[in-house]
Amino acid sequence: MKKITLVIMAAGIGSRFGGGIKQLAPVGPNGEIIMDYSIYDAMEAGFNKVVFVIRKSLEKDFKEIIGNRIEKVVEVGYAYQELTDIPEKFKDKLEGRTKPWGTGQAILCCKNIVHEPFLVINADDYYGKEAYREAYAELTKAHEDTGVIDISMIGFRLKNTLSENGTVTRGVCKIDENHMLRTIEETYEIEGRDGYAAAVKNGKEIRLDLESPVSMNMWGLRPEFFSILEEGFLEFLSSVKKDEPKKEYLLPRIIGQLLEEGKAQVKVLRSHDQWFGVTYQEDKEAVVAALGSLIERGVYPERLFEDR
Repeated sequence: MKKITLVIMAAGIGSRFGGGIKQLAPVGPNGEIIMDYSIYDAMEAGFNKVVFVIRKSLEKDFKEIIGNRIEKVVEVGYAYQELTDIPEKFKDKLEGRTKPWGTGQAILCCKNIVHEPFLVINADDYYGKEAYREAYAELTKAHEDTGVIDISMIGFRLKNTLSENGTVTRGVCKIDENHMLRTIEETYEIEGRDGYAAAVKNGKEIRLDLESPVSMNMWGLRPEFFSILEEGFLEFLSSVKKDEPKKEYLLPRIIGQLLEEGKAQVKVLRSHDQWFGVTYQEDKEAVVAALGSLIERGVYPERLFEDR
């Protein structure tokens, strides 16, 4: 059977589980966390391997909370994202860095264990079933070498990704008539208003259409992307100055640059499902209620994976 992998970026989770870490807050009736539902939906769509990107210091706790359970129902692998995992020549220059290097490095960490098409997601986002079905269908299509990197992205309606408890950051996309991504712009401090969304750009408020497609870091990629990431990460590290402790190597920016240079083409797959997440601690109550409603409607069983 052909492998199709789900890569879950979880290295940003706090150092101890159970200490109020929002990404690992129980949201299901039997203590399930958001990752449980993501994996369940992915497996239902056809994905048959899961790779967790974590920090090595979290391995024992992570396996106790979710890893050991999940490996009973699907093949599981681990990749380790560490601040020190950079070429030796950069270590003195960047000594003292405390912030992770970003989502680009998180995926690069998987290069030795992912050799098949894969889908990237955040650990603390609920994406809905349609997104995984769309992603799986695209990743399993016959693949032709066109001379550019083929990427797919699940696009969500902006209105389905807002929080009632504060502002959010989203990659706002422009798409052509053939459903191909033209630009993606990281947009900050977005909040819902009456009939539109407001954001901040260059210190000024701007309006956004609630139907605007946005990226939620759900990318369909192929193994050849690792060489692009590796080369780009070296360029990134060369450009980072010691007084830039928060500068990150981020997937949306990497892919946006590849688009500008004509080195990639990105097909946008649309999902109409409601996104859930725990951006703010106060979001947990809404997520619990939403998942409870989905269970009542029969979208999920009360106990996940019992049929596996």
